[in-house]
Amino acid sequence: MEKAVIGLNLCPFAKAVYVKDQVRIVVSDARHIDGFLEDLDRELDHLAAVDPEVTDTTLLVHPTLFPDFLDFNDLTQIADEAVSEHELDGVLQIASFHPDFQFEGTEADDITNYTNRSPYPTLHLIREASIDRAVEAFPEAEMIYERNMETLRTLGIAGWKALGLSTPKRDGEA
Repeated sequence: MEKAVIGLNLCPFAKAVYVKDQVRIVVSDARHIDGFLEDLDRELDHLAAVDPEVTDTTLLVHPTLFPDFLDFNDLTQIADEAVSEHELDGVLQIASFHPDFQFEGTEADDITNYTNRSPYPTLHLIREASIDRAVEAFPEAEMIYERNMETLRTLGIAGWKALGLSTPKRDGEA
C-alpha cells in the first residue's frame, strides 16, 4: 500500500486515511468461503457501526483461500449482495484486488491490470460518504483511472519491479 497505492498516488484519497490510522486491515484465516463470508459480515457490521474518524475504510484480506482470480471475481458479486443484505446500499461499496487481477479485454501481463493487483486477494470496504468527500476535493476524479493506467504504462513492469513491488508468479515460473 505504501509503495504502490500511496507512493505512486494510485489513489489520491488513500494517504489521508492511512496517515490518520483510519484504515482497518483484517486478515481472515477462514478455511472455506462460508467462513470468509462470515468475516465479511462482521466487517460490514463493524464499519457501519464505528465512527469514520476511528475507521474510515477496511481491507479484508485472505492470503490463501482465493488463488484463482476468476473464482475470487465471482465472490465479489456475493460480497456486493452482502452489502445489500446488510441494508448498506448507498452507505458502503466494495472494490476488489487480487494478485492476478485482469480487466476484461486485457492480456494477463498488461501493466494496467496492476492498478487492481495486490499481494493477496482483498476486498476493500469503502464508505460512500468518504468517496463523495474525496471526489469533491479532487477535481476530475473520474480521470483517476486513466491517469493510473498511464502512470503504470510509463513505469512498466521493470519499473514496478525496481520499486520492489512483486509480480504474481505464473504457472511454471520459479
